[in-house]
Amino acid sequence: MSLGFEIKTAAQFAAEGKVPEVLFFVGCAGSFDERAQKITKAFAKILNHCQIEFAILGQEEGCTGDPAKRSGNEFLFQMMAMNNIAVLDGYGIKNIVTACPHCFNTLKNEYPSLGGNYNVVHHTQFLQNLINEGKLKVEGGAFKGKKITYHDSCYLGRSNGEYIAPRSVLEALDTELVEMKRCKSAGLCCGAGGAQMFKEAEKGNKEINIERAEEAIATGANIIAANCPFCMTMLRDGVKNQEKEDTIQVLDLAELVAQANDL
Repeated sequence: MSLGFEIKTAAQFAAEGKVPEVLFFVGCAGSFDERAQKITKAFAKILNHCQIEFAILGQEEGCTGDPAKRSGNEFLFQMMAMNNIAVLDGYGIKNIVTACPHCFNTLKNEYPSLGGNYNVVHHTQFLQNLINEGKLKVEGGAFKGKKITYHDSCYLGRSNGEYIAPRSVLEALDTELVEMKRCKSAGLCCGAGGAQMFKEAEKGNKEINIERAEEAIATGANIIAANCPFCMTMLRDGVKNQEKEDTIQVLDLAELVAQANDL
């Protein structure tokens, strides 16, 4: 992953007798999905730009176990979780940031019962804090005055009650936020949660991601802002289904911030 700067692993910090300020938990999508890798790069560039001393686990990072748990395999989930906890605790990690709401929810709410206690924040919350503290300047740039609609992911929104941070970032970018009719606590799932991302859709009149993409398109926005790599995939597929991929972009909040700062 060529970024023009080095990203250290937790192992490298440990070799220097140090613990990183924050661990960036990349997640499966951010590591292996070609589209989600762009989100990973954008967020890493922001962390570097803000001189945050961060590390990744690299090859020592395993899936949080979210898909296994959601699909009913509790035993596999606990195996995966215990492996990650052993690695994180071995490096003395206290603070974790992740660009995936599924990782965020699992690390924050489900690891403590297995002994994994960390301060876990989602990357939109981290971006909001950087802006509020004056460490990150965003003045819109290419997105100033642009009409943008925002999709609330289930695991950041309804599961964790976070609706303010991502909207604060969009406000800082000086965009024109156009809300979909179903938003915040009444937001519509993209269709990928609960391990549905990894199976064929069940029979029905319409797939959820197409329904959600239609709602986003109806706002008249040219950019759909997302905060989740699963939502990103589903929304992009929905936009393609409507043959709007040439006129409507689906971008993560980190990508919007990185582009606004020419990172």
